[in-house]
Amino acid sequence: MNLRLKLCLVLLISFVLSCGNDAKTETKKVEPEVKEDVFDYKVDTFADIQVLRYQIPGWDALTLKEQTLVYYLTQAGLAGRDMVWDQNYKYNLKIRNALESVYTKYTGDKTTEQWKAFETYLKRVWFSNGIHHHYSNDKIEAGFSVEYLRELLAETNTELKGAAFDVIFNDLDSKKVNKSKGVDNVAVSAVNFYGDGVTNADVERFYSTKKSPNPEKPLSFGLNSQMVKENGVLKERVYKSGGLYGSAIDEVIKWLELAKGVAENEAQAEALGLLIAYYKTGDLQTWDDYNVAWTAATEGNIDYINSFIEVYYDPLGYRGYYESIVQIKDFEMSKKMAVLSENAQWFEDHSPLMEAHKKKNVVGVSYKTVNVAGESGGASPSTPIGVNLPNANWIRAAVGSKSVSLGNIIHAANNAGSSQRLKEFVHDEEELALEEKYGQLADKLHTALHEVVGHASGQLNPGVGETKETLKTYASTLEEGRADLVALYFLYDDKLQELGLVDDWQSVGKAAYDGYIRNGLMTQLIRLKLGDDVEEAHMRNRQWISAWVYEKGKADNVIEKVIRDGKTYFNITDYGKLHTLFGQLLRETQRIKSEGDFAAVEALVEGYGVKVDQALHKEILKRNKQFKSAPYKGYVNPVLVPEIDSEGKIIAVKVTQPKTFAEQMLAYSKHYSFLPEVN
Repeated sequence: MNLRLKLCLVLLISFVLSCGNDAKTETKKVEPEVKEDVFDYKVDTFADIQVLRYQIPGWDALTLKEQTLVYYLTQAGLAGRDMVWDQNYKYNLKIRNALESVYTKYTGDKTTEQWKAFETYLKRVWFSNGIHHHYSNDKIEAGFSVEYLRELLAETNTELKGAAFDVIFNDLDSKKVNKSKGVDNVAVSAVNFYGDGVTNADVERFYSTKKSPNPEKPLSFGLNSQMVKENGVLKERVYKSGGLYGSAIDEVIKWLELAKGVAENEAQAEALGLLIAYYKTGDLQTWDDYNVAWTAATEGNIDYINSFIEVYYDPLGYRGYYESIVQIKDFEMSKKMAVLSENAQWFEDHSPLMEAHKKKNVVGVSYKTVNVAGESGGASPSTPIGVNLPNANWIRAAVGSKSVSLGNIIHAANNAGSSQRLKEFVHDEEELALEEKYGQLADKLHTALHEVVGHASGQLNPGVGETKETLKTYASTLEEGRADLVALYFLYDDKLQELGLVDDWQSVGKAAYDGYIRNGLMTQLIRLKLGDDVEEAHMRNRQWISAWVYEKGKADNVIEKVIRDGKTYFNITDYGKLHTLFGQLLRETQRIKSEGDFAAVEALVEGYGVKVDQALHKEILKRNKQFKSAPYKGYVNPVLVPEIDSEGKIIAVKVTQPKTFAEQMLAYSKHYSFLPEVN
């Protein structure tokens, strides 16, 4: 599991230059990039959200054929956009259509607090692809009255009634994904992966009877469907042409077929053909065949992610949500960072894992930095910054994986931020100086090590089932934490300097450790409401790692808690001992995964990763009030505009930028709504 590494920072994918048969006649002269000081990254700010723009470096270096391929792939991604809205919640499309109707048709007073609250609510719904917060999973509060919404609906001749209207204001379906201990997670989660009446026990019983044709290559059961109960009988509604979401999937297929026609090479065309076949049939064996082909297709300047992939929003970790990312190779950075891929086996051999849990042959770790050309579904507007796929353990072991860092997304975030919050929470000037000088490099290396080495590391014991089956609701946070620990362990190692990745390994390592502990124990709490538990998988793993090493290091005062002028700080006193503690925890997390030890993962996550120190949380929120920058960032996408000649052929593809967040969201709804309101 590895798509949503949202708040670390770093680098990863694309592929060896291959221009296709007619590239020689299409090569373009590279034109100057837009200067950084004139590009306006900031688009909008509302609630806890900041929306940014990003550029597409290298676009003008692509041939027309390559630009056309990117255009078709982005269109394929957008064609499936509404699928993730429906997956997130059964009334999302109905609610969005009504809210957008009001927004575009209302001609009354738009200066009132009620209207401003309505506009903010709509923007938050757009950002989250539904009525639940994209990160906390809590239902978004309306901020306006029931009566006011009724008035807006009446004045714009818009219909929204019954449960779809009521749920905006009542307490039903309050949590999109609920992974709390001691509840029926499926029954109490609003996410639309399961129909009414389906329970944890139903799901576990249903899949316990599923057997893969080849046990050594287990199929990803549940990834491609919604589960419902009809007349007491469990049934899968498969995502495919002619099946669930068929009308949108047919549009995706249309654009993928056009993309296949301009593929850069045979391997890329073969993978696209298998993806099309999967969309047509929903067959899980075809899905695996596609992933094998896609993983092996590493030549070319363009790559993509498209389909139902990550399982973070399924409380039991079976069903994939739709997403799309289209990527262009970052030529310079990819060369520089390929060294990690080339040395993946060294890191595995020198890790603190038990020998039985180490891979003897780390296969095919493809690590590149890319620039995003377009995103959709669960990857937009809130995007990952690093991606490691495919998720199937057997494919990763046998064929390898692709690890990518979304370089231009990271660049946009770095150039639109502020350092004032950092100064509030660092312990002293030394910590501030380390972060300012080495922090961005430390973040990049952390994500690179997490993706390339972390997710490729370790192996299951013979006979142990898939992690989602053995570790259940804790599988995602355990896997993300394990990859984080691999990165943390090697970030404080002189091997990085030997490989030429850093000039001062100790300073980079110290900056990385400072930042991780500061975030894990304090600053990530600004994303939670006072009184809330930690729910999101990555937030949980950052807390259980930080809290565990803090507690285990108390005897030696490895991390000291400092209270100064009524403010709390955490100061690392011994980086070497902290490095050892990270290694010990890494060894244990790999043991838990390798052995499928549910009792141990439950104790680890529940004991260290869920509950929040309420007094500290209250203090952090109070200290954070002075800062205007929003804790969450997301992005509008550049708009690719094809120029068509009289024969219907694309003769150019231009990149433009949307003026506002609302403009892009409304345009998407106008041009890419291929699903009915109820599916």
